[in-house]
Amino acid sequence: MKKLFIFALAAIFVFSAAGLAFAGDNPLRAKEKEINKSFAAEIPADKIIKVDQFYKVYQDVMAGKKKAYLIDVRTNPEFYAFHIEGTDHISSGDMYSIPKMIKDPNAEIYIWCRTSHRAKYVTGFLYKYGFKNVWLYSEGVVGWAKAGHPFVNQFTGKFKITEYSKKPSKAEKSFRIREFHPY
Repeated sequence: MKKLFIFALAAIFVFSAAGLAFAGDNPLRAKEKEINKSFAAEIPADKIIKVDQFYKVYQDVMAGKKKAYLIDVRTNPEFYAFHIEGTDHISSGDMYSIPKMIKDPNAEIYIWCRTSHRAKYVTGFLYKYGFKNVWLYSEGVVGWAKAGHPFVNQFTGKFKITEYSKKPSKAEKSFRIREFHPY
């Protein structure tokens, strides 16, 4: 009887915890959206560019016609999986280190991530810090891929993504044996 009581108590606890986890919206999520919006508000509208404009800047920087920092702010695993060839990388979680590395407040800086969420934080942060020439490439690597531009990584060299997906496909999730998987 004692075991049954303990089992019932444990089951009630598990179901209660699960119910609380799925109940209602996370109040911090709304606050995060508000804070992201405040950082995005720091970015002048004329400093937000799309893929075609960014591609032109990229070509000029790679050809040595223009001096600018091209900074991907995705996580380390995202960057090492694939990135735009020749670009810099500082994870958005380490954005505080940018002013230590780039000391000129007038330096031309372009920031992007997967879409634009993290890039808005970093770009807004740099404006708050005092930088004056920071550009948000708003379409990120998703826009770059959709435009048909190439990526690189250390294992495969240059390649193009023919279909970008935020989540792994059913076939990709169906593997039976893998030493490591990120999902």
